[in-house]
Amino acid sequence: MDWIEIALQVDGEAAEAVAELLTRYGHQGVSIEQDNIASEKWDDGDVPPVTTLTLRAYIPADDRAEDAKLRLESALGHMSMMYPMPRPVYTLVHEEDWAEAWKAHYHPVRVGKRMLIRPLWIETEIASDDLVVALDPGMAFGTGTHPSTQLCMVGLEDRVQPGMNILDLGCGSGVLAITAAKLGAAHIWGLDIDPIAVRVTDENAAQNGVAAQITAQEGSLAEVVASGRQYDLIVVNILARIIITMCGERLGDTVRPGGLALFAGIIHDQADAVEAALRQTGLEPYARRQDGDWVLIEARRPA
Repeated sequence: MDWIEIALQVDGEAAEAVAELLTRYGHQGVSIEQDNIASEKWDDGDVPPVTTLTLRAYIPADDRAEDAKLRLESALGHMSMMYPMPRPVYTLVHEEDWAEAWKAHYHPVRVGKRMLIRPLWIETEIASDDLVVALDPGMAFGTGTHPSTQLCMVGLEDRVQPGMNILDLGCGSGVLAITAAKLGAAHIWGLDIDPIAVRVTDENAAQNGVAAQITAQEGSLAEVVASGRQYDLIVVNILARIIITMCGERLGDTVRPGGLALFAGIIHDQADAVEAALRQTGLEPYARRQDGDWVLIEARRPA
């Protein structure tokens, strides 16, 4: 079967809404790429702000494709009445190429003080103090190029202490679990509702030599809460509305007293609502990090 790539270039404010729209049509989700990423190491304070993001999804090139395009463009037309929306760009991708097509847009990226995200198929110069996360996301979420993922990585770089037990809720490609493992966490449980994400996390953990520190499982928050397990730190890089829903499902119970939590996938104007929900689940927000329109919220559970 051939596939049709749908690509839209948006700013950070529109990214979440467009991504949610594309998930209705895209096979195995949506990729979100920060545009104009330079691979060199930036000095502190010199990282350029995020201006645009490219969202990509794939649909089968079959007799339903034209109807899907019409419905997508109609929805974008309605959204453009509230906020300017781009026109989608369609590209036919043959079966043998489609799973690899997005790789042309994926390059090594430096994050934080010494982290380097390297696609497995690209060789690049590595400094002696680099903490390298080598990835092949396949069809799972998480290339490390999205501002929310990078905010989480920087948050982990600052907060992970050797010996910590960590929950990565919505592990995707395993990029955050692998980051935590390389920062010295004792064990990371990666949980995702997508079995592909679980498989890809396991594969990437093995490629990075941290398989013994990471357990990837298919499952949901409800199962963690029911088990009574608590963690020194949890990281949740999903969407604001899902985080708010999880707060009503005892999300705070997964953090041990005195433990920490990082929440991302949040646009700046959603941050207040997310913080209010976190307080209702027993967590205390105490700091924010921001990259363009995207925000990471740090919280703790009172001891």
